[in-house]
Amino acid sequence: MQRMATVLVTGYAQAPKGTVMHKTHEFAGVVLEVDIKTAKIVAADATLITDLGRDFFRRCVVGYDLNLGPEGLVQRILQHFVSPSRDALAVAARAAVQRFVERDSKPGS
Repeated sequence: MQRMATVLVTGYAQAPKGTVMHKTHEFAGVVLEVDIKTAKIVAADATLITDLGRDFFRRCVVGYDLNLGPEGLVQRILQHFVSPSRDALAVAARAAVQRFVERDSKPGS
Protein backbone atom coordinates (compact mmCIF):
# COMPACT_ATOMS: atom_id res chain seq x y z
CA MET A 1 0.00 0.00 0.00
CA GLN A 2 1.35 3.39 -1.01
CA ARG A 3 1.75 5.84 1.86
CA MET A 4 -0.16 9.11 1.49
CA ALA A 5 1.56 12.48 1.80
CA THR A 6 -1.09 13.87 4.14
CA VAL A 7 -2.87 12.89 7.32
CA LEU A 8 -6.40 13.77 8.43
CA VAL A 9 -6.85 14.92 12.03
CA THR A 10 -10.01 15.92 13.85
CA GLY A 11 -10.97 17.76 16.99
CA TYR A 12 -14.28 18.35 18.72
CA ALA A 13 -15.70 20.62 21.40
CA GLN A 14 -19.12 21.22 22.92
CA ALA A 15 -21.10 23.68 20.79
CA PRO A 16 -22.39 26.68 22.73
CA LYS A 17 -25.91 26.14 24.03
CA GLY A 18 -28.60 28.30 22.44
CA THR A 19 -26.89 28.37 19.04
CA VAL A 20 -27.95 26.80 15.77
CA MET A 21 -24.72 24.77 15.84
CA HIS A 22 -25.76 23.22 19.16
CA LYS A 23 -29.27 22.45 17.89
CA THR A 24 -28.01 20.80 14.69
CA HIS A 25 -24.67 19.26 15.68
CA GLU A 26 -24.28 19.49 19.47
CA PHE A 27 -20.51 19.59 18.92
CA ALA A 28 -18.17 21.82 16.97
CA GLY A 29 -15.93 19.72 14.79
CA VAL A 30 -12.74 20.68 12.99
CA VAL A 31 -11.13 18.49 10.33
CA LEU A 32 -7.64 19.30 9.07
CA GLU A 33 -5.71 17.66 6.27
CA VAL A 34 -2.04 18.20 7.00
CA ASP A 35 1.03 17.62 4.83
CA ILE A 36 3.15 15.16 6.81
CA LYS A 37 6.52 16.57 5.67
CA THR A 38 5.81 20.29 6.01
CA ALA A 39 3.13 20.17 8.75
CA LYS A 40 1.12 22.74 6.79
CA ILE A 41 -2.66 22.57 6.67
CA VAL A 42 -3.62 21.86 3.05
CA ALA A 43 -7.40 21.52 3.49
CA ALA A 44 -9.90 22.08 6.28
CA ASP A 45 -13.53 21.84 7.22
CA ALA A 46 -15.68 22.63 10.24
CA THR A 47 -19.23 21.97 11.39
CA LEU A 48 -20.42 25.46 10.59
CA ILE A 49 -23.99 25.83 9.35
CA THR A 50 -23.43 27.94 6.23
CA ASP A 51 -21.28 27.41 3.16
CA LEU A 52 -19.82 30.88 3.69
CA GLY A 53 -18.82 30.01 7.25
CA ARG A 54 -17.11 26.79 6.18
CA ASP A 55 -15.37 28.56 3.29
CA PHE A 56 -14.20 31.35 5.60
CA PHE A 57 -12.87 28.78 8.08
CA ARG A 58 -10.89 27.12 5.28
CA ARG A 59 -9.38 30.41 4.16
CA CYS A 60 -8.54 31.26 7.75
CA VAL A 61 -6.61 28.07 8.53
CA VAL A 62 -5.28 26.59 5.26
CA GLY A 63 -1.58 27.27 4.93
CA TYR A 64 -0.92 27.47 8.66
CA ASP A 65 2.27 25.63 9.69
CA LEU A 66 1.58 23.36 12.66
CA ASN A 67 5.32 23.43 13.47
CA LEU A 68 4.53 26.87 14.91
CA GLY A 69 2.28 25.26 17.53
CA PRO A 70 -1.45 25.52 18.12
CA GLU A 71 -1.51 29.04 19.57
CA GLY A 72 -1.11 30.86 16.26
CA LEU A 73 -3.91 28.83 14.72
CA VAL A 74 -6.16 29.45 17.72
CA GLN A 75 -5.38 33.17 17.54
CA ARG A 76 -6.34 33.25 13.85
CA ILE A 77 -9.71 31.76 14.72
CA LEU A 78 -10.28 34.05 17.70
CA GLN A 79 -9.31 37.17 15.73
CA HIS A 80 -11.32 36.46 12.61
CA PHE A 81 -14.47 34.77 13.89
CA VAL A 82 -16.98 36.99 15.63
CA SER A 83 -19.63 34.43 16.44
CA PRO A 84 -20.88 32.47 19.44
CA SER A 85 -19.14 29.37 18.02
CA ARG A 86 -15.63 30.80 17.80
CA ASP A 87 -14.42 29.53 21.19
CA ALA A 88 -15.70 26.03 20.43
CA LEU A 89 -13.95 26.11 17.04
CA ALA A 90 -10.73 27.23 18.75
CA VAL A 91 -10.93 24.36 21.27
CA ALA A 92 -11.67 21.86 18.50
CA ALA A 93 -8.77 23.18 16.39
CA ARG A 94 -6.40 22.88 19.35
CA ALA A 95 -7.52 19.25 19.83
CA ALA A 96 -6.92 18.50 16.14
CA VAL A 97 -3.42 19.99 16.31
CA GLN A 98 -2.70 17.90 19.41
CA ARG A 99 -3.72 14.77 17.52
CA PHE A 100 -1.33 15.70 14.72
CA VAL A 101 1.52 16.19 17.19
CA GLU A 102 0.78 12.89 18.95
CA ARG A 103 0.43 10.83 15.78
CA ASP A 104 4.15 9.94 15.74
CA SER A 105 3.78 8.12 19.04
CA LYS A 106 0.91 5.95 17.76
CA PRO A 107 1.56 2.54 16.20
CA GLY A 108 1.33 2.53 12.41
CA SER A 109 1.91 6.25 12.00
